[in-house]
Amino acid sequence: MTTSLITGATAGIGAAFARRLAADGHGLVLVARDEKRLEGSAAELRERYGVEVEVLAADLATDDGIAAVERRLADRERPVDVLVNNAGFGNRGTFLDTPLADELRMLTVHCEAVLRLTSAAARPMRERGRGSVINVSSVAAFMPRGTYSASKAWVVRFTEGVAQDLAGSGIRFLALCPGFVRTEFHARAGMNAGNVPDWAWLDADKVVAAALRDLGAGKRISVPDARYKVAVAVARHVPSRLFGGVSTKAGRRYDPKAPGREQDKNA
Repeated sequence: MTTSLITGATAGIGAAFARRLAADGHGLVLVARDEKRLEGSAAELRERYGVEVEVLAADLATDDGIAAVERRLADRERPVDVLVNNAGFGNRGTFLDTPLADELRMLTVHCEAVLRLTSAAARPMRERGRGSVINVSSVAAFMPRGTYSASKAWVVRFTEGVAQDLAGSGIRFLALCPGFVRTEFHARAGMNAGNVPDWAWLDADKVVAAALRDLGAGKRISVPDARYKVAVAVARHVPSRLFGGVSTKAGRRYDPKAPGREQDKNA
């Protein structure tokens, strides 16, 4: 059985990946911080799709949490065929208004964890000559929006670089860059998303479907929906200073005491 490991798997895009991959017959390893919620998600997926589902409670803002997932990915007796690095969060406020510790936690989750987990997964994948890694970034990667944007830009460039380095290995790499996605993220974060127009919202299941299509087509970057493809194309050719009016306050502060909040901000 093909096995997929998904971080930030209990809500949003991570949960949509879990549903779709389970429907495709994949066994799952679900990773998030809230073990109780993980168990609930696993039970639903087992009952609905009849697949094996393993849970791994881990905080990817900590070295211990990352190491626990690394060990699972490196287990050659229980190979992981697909890795989805989805866990992420946003910080409230602009640079210097956000505690440095929160910014560093963001870099740990968005960059260090992605790098380490990709490495842990890719080594046995290369030995087997097959595998897939999907790193969830954001359209914010192409726009100047503080540390969040910078970390997501790193995810895109890292994914492209690794794909180039391991070309011919049989491993497929994809950076997924969605825009605003209808998930519980904004409500749980206490964010006012009322100023986001209806046309800007995407459906998480459709985002995942687009990502898997692009992965199968051999693409390295996936920007779901034509509207966001246009936005990214414009952003790549417009001087970054012209984006200075874009608010960076639509985020939430990482709370290490609040479990189950590793779904991606996706905007």
